[in-house]
Amino acid sequence: MELVISNARGFAKKNAVMLIAFAAALITSLFVPVDKEYIGYFDFKTLSCLFCVLAVVCALKDINFFFVIARKIVHFFKTARMSILALVYITFIGSMLIANDMALLTFLPLGFLVLSSTGKQKYMAFTFIMQNIAANLGGMLTPFGNPQNLYLYTKFNIPNGEFMGIMAPPFILSVVLITLCCIIFVKNEPLMISDEKIELNGKRTALYLALFALAIAIVFRGIPYWIGLIIIPAVLFFADRHALESVDYPLLFTFVFFFIFAGNMARMDAVRNFFSALLSKNTLLFSALSCQCISNVPSAILLSQFTGNYAELLIGVNVGGVGTLIASLASLITFREYVKHDPKSTRRYIAEFSAFNFGFLIILIAFEQFVMKV
Repeated sequence: MELVISNARGFAKKNAVMLIAFAAALITSLFVPVDKEYIGYFDFKTLSCLFCVLAVVCALKDINFFFVIARKIVHFFKTARMSILALVYITFIGSMLIANDMALLTFLPLGFLVLSSTGKQKYMAFTFIMQNIAANLGGMLTPFGNPQNLYLYTKFNIPNGEFMGIMAPPFILSVVLITLCCIIFVKNEPLMISDEKIELNGKRTALYLALFALAIAIVFRGIPYWIGLIIIPAVLFFADRHALESVDYPLLFTFVFFFIFAGNMARMDAVRNFFSALLSKNTLLFSALSCQCISNVPSAILLSQFTGNYAELLIGVNVGGVGTLIASLASLITFREYVKHDPKSTRRYIAEFSAFNFGFLIILIAFEQFVMKV
């Protein structure tokens, strides 16, 4: 019995966001009984694209592709400042290509390895926090950089050029802020990184990169999503079943439950009028603040039901990913990874995390509010 309770607690702790989404869907279903309109809640293209990208990323991760590439890049730098900048930039770029949560799951362990093996643990909290901010803000530039982008990009059918044009200003400012933080808060100390040889499997690398290109083509609407939904799982079933097993299915179910929650909320007149009134006043600010309370993915799904101002909503749910620990699932991933390595410094980490994140949040919101007025 104790084992069952322990396993249940572990499952709940690991999948807290999904369980909250399930509870939200269940509660709202009491007010809006299940009917034929429920089928219209689900964005099957978003779910399919997300699954395809996650599956291929898991396959590439299984052959240590990202680890090898990142380690080779970091190995070129010989100081603590430049190595930490490299780690942060790798996470930043990785979030644009493989989504923010996958970038953190891939590159946070590398950050720990580099710092712990060189005796620079004093920079661990700072590096993890900067990697976390880089993952949240780096992913804003591309439609597949984070789940809320993929959802809004698909829902509003945003043109590729317009999407990147909307996100370019906060993205560029984020790069500048992250770079300045690393230069200011990390000393230019010498650093020796061991050169560990890890060979890539050439055939598997080529195959998985081809599948990754297919997944990206689907996201950018170059290929119908159902083609990827057939080809990618079929190939991975024979090439790497572990990748299919490793897909973040709780994230997919989180989307499903929040689709139900958001759909039900949109059918409640009082709720619709309330959110519509707030969003009409300042979509960017309200969506960013919403993220601080219910996280960025559910905020994007929920608020998209009440406004057509996708430009401000898109910016709001991206810059709103920094701030509180629950503003983004990626932040919880980083916190969990840090506590695993240094559980005694939890309070110090949260204090440092809050200082940097709220600093970024205030600057980015103020900048975007200024841009909108110009």
